[in-house]
Amino acid sequence: MKSKANFFTLIMVFVFCASKAQFVKHHGQLRVEGTQLTDQNDNPIVLRGMSFGWHSMWPRFYNEKAVNWLKKDFSCNVVRAAMGIELGKMSYIKEPEFSKKRIEAVVDGAIKSDVYVIIDWHSHNINLKEAKAFFAEISKKYARYPNIIYEVFNEPDDESWPEVKAYAEEVIKVIRENDPNNIILVGSPHWDQDVNLPAADPIKGYSNIMYTMHFYAATHGKDLRDRTDEALKKGLPIFISESAGMEASGDGPLNMKAWKKYIDWMEDRKLSWITWSVSDKEETCSILKKSAKSDGKWREEDLQESGIQVREFLRKYNSQE
Repeated sequence: MKSKANFFTLIMVFVFCASKAQFVKHHGQLRVEGTQLTDQNDNPIVLRGMSFGWHSMWPRFYNEKAVNWLKKDFSCNVVRAAMGIELGKMSYIKEPEFSKKRIEAVVDGAIKSDVYVIIDWHSHNINLKEAKAFFAEISKKYARYPNIIYEVFNEPDDESWPEVKAYAEEVIKVIRENDPNNIILVGSPHWDQDVNLPAADPIKGYSNIMYTMHFYAATHGKDLRDRTDEALKKGLPIFISESAGMEASGDGPLNMKAWKKYIDWMEDRKLSWITWSVSDKEETCSILKKSAKSDGKWREEDLQESGIQVREFLRKYNSQE
């Protein structure tokens, strides 16, 4: 009997490890049910992972091996490829082919590593013509992969919700012509803080749409959580596509108490969350030091304080599923 029990235990461990190793194969096509992100079996799912920094500033990290390391060492089940639209000499506006190659390297890495990936139009401004052209091309190329999530507007700043909504509807239409199923993320005014506005006037006529909220725990407190809770109560699906534990500037000390409050809040509501960012700038939000290799294999001494902490969070919470 003991040998049979041991054998059964080994089988269960193997099944668990296999499901972890094949995350997208296990969970498949994502969809939105009410306010909850669910998998192909209609089970609630929480995605947790890392955002790469602006591709135009840190292109060296945009490669398949770095994605695989984030899955292997950080336990990420999702990564976010942040394509810088205007910022830097290698931005999408200035160097579109270079930009697409960098984003596609991360997307291909995520598909190969069997994790989900957010294709993030990382801009604070409306660039409708360029966005439509990009998302038409990228959705045609990757529509057949359930790994894909589209983020059509990173952080609107001074744009009104009617302006953001009209823009998003145009881009969503282009994506849905090629990809009828994969999740689309839509930003809201004031750096994704004013989720109350789309809650009062959501986009209609499309399924599998979610709305992004961003926080930096040392700056944004309970008021933002309360506003997001109200949006959820009104039926707005929320995805935390960018967050971290320092000030909104990306610098200043980590506020671990405030960050942990946000983590507990997100976990309680089964909200997916992404942490900013895979980059090596000398600021708190960059998780890496200059010594970090481009293709992963980062040692403890290559990680900044935020990198050490977010790796601990991701390992803890993603190991529970």
